[in-house]
Amino acid sequence: MNKPATVYVTYIASTPEKVWHALKDAEFTRQYWFGGSIISDWRVGSRVLFTAKDGALGWQGEVLEADEPRILSYTFHMQISDDHKAESPSRVTFELEDVQGVVKLTLTHDQLEAGSKTFETTHYGWAAIMSSLKSVLESGRPLAFARFGFAPGQREGTD
Repeated sequence: MNKPATVYVTYIASTPEKVWHALKDAEFTRQYWFGGSIISDWRVGSRVLFTAKDGALGWQGEVLEADEPRILSYTFHMQISDDHKAESPSRVTFELEDVQGVVKLTLTHDQLEAGSKTFETTHYGWAAIMSSLKSVLESGRPLAFARFGFAPGQREGTD
């Protein structure tokens, strides 16, 4: 049976350096990860942690590659339920490419198990997160998604 994967490609009116910063900076990630933060020192072998707005651990991993500002890759092991925790870690890779003055950002989430709960949870979530990243970088405002705890018009960090 084939292993599932998510590949998401978007073009962002920005620079590779700004997108790179947005992917790695804990304060910046809060803006498009719906109040949650990604924390790491981004050295190969270092831990990566995602903590939700309420402080709960959402996922964890290990930095596999950090070639600034071209490739960022880490393992991804969801911690939101016992079913997710029981799965093997998967892999998330961001590839940044300057294409005629805009950034082509390709996200690949692979090495998922067949029938993966992580795939079910993240497959559509990645599109929302990457769209919100694009919005923040281009307009200074994240997208509002009620599903993730933000009402339309509500800015991150406000209740």
